[in-house]
Amino acid sequence: MGACLSTCEGCADPLQNSMAKPLEKEAIEYLEIEAKKDEQLACLSGRMFANGSTNIAAFYSQQGKKGTNQDCMLVWEDFGSQQDTIFCGVFDGHGPYGHLVAKKVRDSLPSTLLDQWQEIIADESNSSEGNRSNESSEVTESNVKDDSESGKDESRLFTIWKESHLRAFKVMDTELKLHPTVDCLCSGTTAVTVVKQDQDLVIANVGDSRAILGTLSDDNRLMAVQLTVDLKPNLPKEAERIRHCRGRVFSLEDEPEVYRVWLPNDDSPGLAMARAFGDFCLKDFGVIAVPEIRYRQLTSRDQFIVLATDGVWDVLTNQEVVRIVSSAPTREVAAKAVVESAVCAWKRKYPTSRVDDCTAVCLYVDSQSATSHLDYLETEDVNGKKEENDNESHRRLADSIATSTNEWSALDGETRVNSLLSLPRFMTENRKYEESKRHLSYSTKILC
Repeated sequence: MGACLSTCEGCADPLQNSMAKPLEKEAIEYLEIEAKKDEQLACLSGRMFANGSTNIAAFYSQQGKKGTNQDCMLVWEDFGSQQDTIFCGVFDGHGPYGHLVAKKVRDSLPSTLLDQWQEIIADESNSSEGNRSNESSEVTESNVKDDSESGKDESRLFTIWKESHLRAFKVMDTELKLHPTVDCLCSGTTAVTVVKQDQDLVIANVGDSRAILGTLSDDNRLMAVQLTVDLKPNLPKEAERIRHCRGRVFSLEDEPEVYRVWLPNDDSPGLAMARAFGDFCLKDFGVIAVPEIRYRQLTSRDQFIVLATDGVWDVLTNQEVVRIVSSAPTREVAAKAVVESAVCAWKRKYPTSRVDDCTAVCLYVDSQSATSHLDYLETEDVNGKKEENDNESHRRLADSIATSTNEWSALDGETRVNSLLSLPRFMTENRKYEESKRHLSYSTKILC
């Protein structure tokens, strides 16, 4: 718990002293509830959040050089007690308490998503009894319009999961806002999640973590398809929303390519993403926690999915990550290979910068990867653009770490980019914030 801020416990503030007992009692009660939830989560089979691997997934996280590891990850097999369903997610915290926010979202979001999904299914089941005759006529009409029955099933599946995600992310953000022991005023987290149900993928994204898919092209070449968009403040739609809410979007002179979100009348906090859980100092000024949700049906040519935090994507391209995963000696070490490659790239490209936390989850979606014999790589982003590597075949894992001069990197020519630049001036003057810090320190002592 090295990132906890120290506070003066001898401050003689009458208001603080009068508030201390009820707040401490509330914090203790909440922590007891949280501890029980943690015990229940620990008993769930198939739920993994520490470095390791299974038959179908590998996951690895490594602390950077800037303090507490604020990255979290989760792989949950048999999600919702369904053998054909798996949940994966990575969460990248930022701000003074970003590590606590990321952990809270990791632990609560999947269960909240399940609750919302079950509620929607139950509501549909109840309403179907009264509308059975009407639905029969609708189905007859839609058979004429749709190409296949499976198309309707896919649409219905995505509609249910999309609504479940929208509800769950909203509930999660509200829960963070009301959390009595974790201050989320200027702390938050990204979240990129994947629900794989049989051959259907539902991807949800908040922030600038990323998901990609390694798949085979028609001529048996391995290509990287970007499944999410990095939700940066300079994207036209994001910038328009933020500015409409009186937030400001601009970059600083010493980092002209890094756009940040600022308060209307204060050059802070400088958040380098347009959507995030938490960060409530900016929620009235255009930053939202509404996920961007996408659907994709897997085919026999799809090999694996990689979810990773920006510590990986800042120094490795989609193409490189796919190459590293496909070149890994075994599936079990694929995620570790990605993270270690990213760390090496940080040290080589930015020797004077502090290495960021790096986390990766590799989910294999084929029966048994056929990528070991592949010798050519290309990458495709969400806009359909492609970039090809050199024609060198059977590249070794150590060689694949190197970055070609013609490959794009998010930080070319720049030093380390922090997700949050500074805290607002009012943070040090706000008594509630100081009180929350004091009780967060108190709560941490209880946990330790």
